[in-house]
Amino acid sequence: MRLSIFWRLILTYVVIIAVMTAVNIYALLQIRTLAGLNTEVGSHHHPEIESAKRLLSSFYQQIQSEKKYVAVPAATFLEHFDAESKDFQLVLHGLLTRDTSEPEIQLVREVERIQQAHLALFHAQLAEGVGQLPESSAAYDERRDALAGKMASTLQQYIGLHEARIAVGVNESHASSVHAEAVTRQLVLVALMFGLGMAAVASYNILRPLRRLQSTIQEMGQGNFRATMDGQAPRELRELGDTVKWMGTRLQQLDDIKSEFLAHVSHELRTPMASIQEGTHLLLDEIPGPLTQDQRTTLRIMSDSSRRLMYLISTILDLSKMESGMMEYRFAPTDLRRVADISVNKIRLLADAKQVRLLVEAPVERHWVRADSARIEQVLDNLLSNALKYSPEGAAVTLHMEPRRDEGLMFVDVTDCGPGIPTEEVPHIFERFYQGRTKTRHVSVGSGLGLALAKKVVEAHGGRIWVDSEVGKGTTVRFMLCLTKPGILA
Repeated sequence: MRLSIFWRLILTYVVIIAVMTAVNIYALLQIRTLAGLNTEVGSHHHPEIESAKRLLSSFYQQIQSEKKYVAVPAATFLEHFDAESKDFQLVLHGLLTRDTSEPEIQLVREVERIQQAHLALFHAQLAEGVGQLPESSAAYDERRDALAGKMASTLQQYIGLHEARIAVGVNESHASSVHAEAVTRQLVLVALMFGLGMAAVASYNILRPLRRLQSTIQEMGQGNFRATMDGQAPRELRELGDTVKWMGTRLQQLDDIKSEFLAHVSHELRTPMASIQEGTHLLLDEIPGPLTQDQRTTLRIMSDSSRRLMYLISTILDLSKMESGMMEYRFAPTDLRRVADISVNKIRLLADAKQVRLLVEAPVERHWVRADSARIEQVLDNLLSNALKYSPEGAAVTLHMEPRRDEGLMFVDVTDCGPGIPTEEVPHIFERFYQGRTKTRHVSVGSGLGLALAKKVVEAHGGRIWVDSEVGKGTTVRFMLCLTKPGILA
């Protein structure tokens, strides 16, 4: 079951949206990872560093209160010392409950041990009494300063450990962001290319049947009503193609009816027209009696008109036979130069009366083509007559023949110096009864069947006929036939 255009577009859009959604989800996950790293740095390491700095500041404040109490044993300084000591213990307890890694816990335990040692040293000094000998005071100061140095060194190690972990986290965050950015960029590019590819495939699957349908309609416009749209297509386009096929069938039926009618009418008219033409000839020969000059002129007009009408009837009958496949051709090796000379001689008097030069450009040696000489002569008659009709006085009509032995073909050109054919009319000039939209003064109107008959005859000979024309410079009608040798029929 072929999908309709609607569902093709819907599926294409769903796939593109799914791909873009996957890219966005990946980007969000990477952002979440980066946010987690930043949260870890902001919520864990920085508070720990601030707590360590607070411990060091509190320890130094204890030492200051201790020094003041030793210098002036006032209860206020001792209270300050006790308050700073309690604050130190609270911050230290917070670090012990938050830290989870072994190096951090060891450093915090070391800070706690140094604080206990300092408290023990201070309480021992209080027990011995304030205002001792200078030697004992110097020893106390030395031990206290040593503990202060250890405390500062241990807390700096603790701070350095956290700062190192912050640096590692920042580096990891930067590397992760760079990697996420590169991967996201690649995914966006891939998604974009995939989306464009899906859109191109969907458009191609829709446009390809449309082009086939357009080509079918163009063929019907050129008279091939049996043209059909082959290949698979969406449901809507298949239905449209079936409608176009039905239309072509109807047009073909109408065309067959028209051809049958024309053939029947032409056949029925042929016998009475022949009688009229023969009767006119008898009158012109003065068999019934002598004629006056006016009567003779009138009879000549009747004779010319009946002759043109007989030619038109014969052409219509020939076309009807060709289209129905009933035309019989007598193929034989034919000297094309001899046939061309016959056609040229037929219109020489008309060309001289119009002061148009007839030029024949052909090789001296004889060249044979596989053809029905009578039908090829009919083709040349039509082409030369058209060229003469549209050429102005004093111009030239050229018949050019060029054999190409390497290709096994004979090319024949008939060129005039007439007004030319507009580009938009060239594809239609081989249609029956087509006479063009551009009318030329002083040119008699023809039937529009000559080129249609020429095309049928040339194609029946396995050749091809086409037109090259430029408005204002003239027209060249070209056709080609297959070369052969004398005595060879196939």
